Amino acid sequence: MKLVTFKPRAGEAGVGLVEGDSILDLSALLTVYRRRVEGRRAPAPRSMLEWIATGLVRRRPISRLLRFADEARHVRGVRLPLKSARLLAPIGRPPKIFALGLNYAAHAAESGKSPPEHPIVFAKAPTCVIGPDARVVIKPWLKRVDPEVELAVVVGRGGADIPEARATRHVAGYAIMNDVTARSMQREDLGRAHPWLRSKSIDTFGPFGPWIVTPDEIPDPHALTVELRVNGQVRQSASTGDMIFRVPQIIAFISRHIRLEAGDVIATGTPEGIAPIVPGDVMECTISQIGTLRNRVVLGRQ
Repeated sequence: MKLVTFKPRAGEAGVGLVEGDSILDLSALLTVYRRRVEGRRAPAPRSMLEWIATGLVRRRPISRLLRFADEARHVRGVRLPLKSARLLAPIGRPPKIFALGLNYAAHAAESGKSPPEHPIVFAKAPTCVIGPDARVVIKPWLKRVDPEVELAVVVGRGGADIPEARATRHVAGYAIMNDVTARSMQREDLGRAHPWLRSKSIDTFGPFGPWIVTPDEIPDPHALTVELRVNGQVRQSASTGDMIFRVPQIIAFISRHIRLEAGDVIATGTPEGIAPIVPGDVMECTISQIGTLRNRVVLGRQ
């Protein structure tokens, strides 16, 4: 299933399911279901974070709604054309964003580093998140800025000290994260032994989406092709099978130190091929079985 947060031309944002060229408005559908089947008037959540936290994105609740959808085709606003809606970041403000550094050996090599013995985990501020087709803003005082295509893991069930053998049970789905980085700033901070937070967290430096694909459609997250194109030219191309630390290891490692929560996002690292972007560039991050996350780069104000 491809789960989206979308904004119709009229009305408020909601959670939907992409079906070909259309969106099934799950928020509207669940509201009708509750009224007609359960006899209550409780409105359905309209944020993806609420859907994940309450377990509504799991296969059983969604299947129940899909069966009901066949009976509710006449309900106005339950289905709409995909092209008529604006897709937003699946989770506009994740509780936490973790990211991995140097998780591909070739990227470590191009950075002049040896492959790490343990995962290198850093944070991105949730306020940097933007959605598909939103603009990445480079302010004039920034020097080099690089995009980084990454497989993102969305946490469904939180927990601490999660064992590797059970880690995938805590995954709500997978998406794409473009870990845009103020590279010159990052290198300055590294030279001073400062953390990476500010260079990774500048406003708009977290394109995320275009949707969340549930694990039943991606049985092996380590068999995906990852690619970044800038203005149509391939910059990065690799397989998630090349990751040094795999998804279960990453989840286990992070949860050993920090409790994971529903809606947390983990960006699993970028392959080799980092290079700068400039205003006017168009970035396309593509991961097989997920889709393409597209964003344009613009010049911001001083």
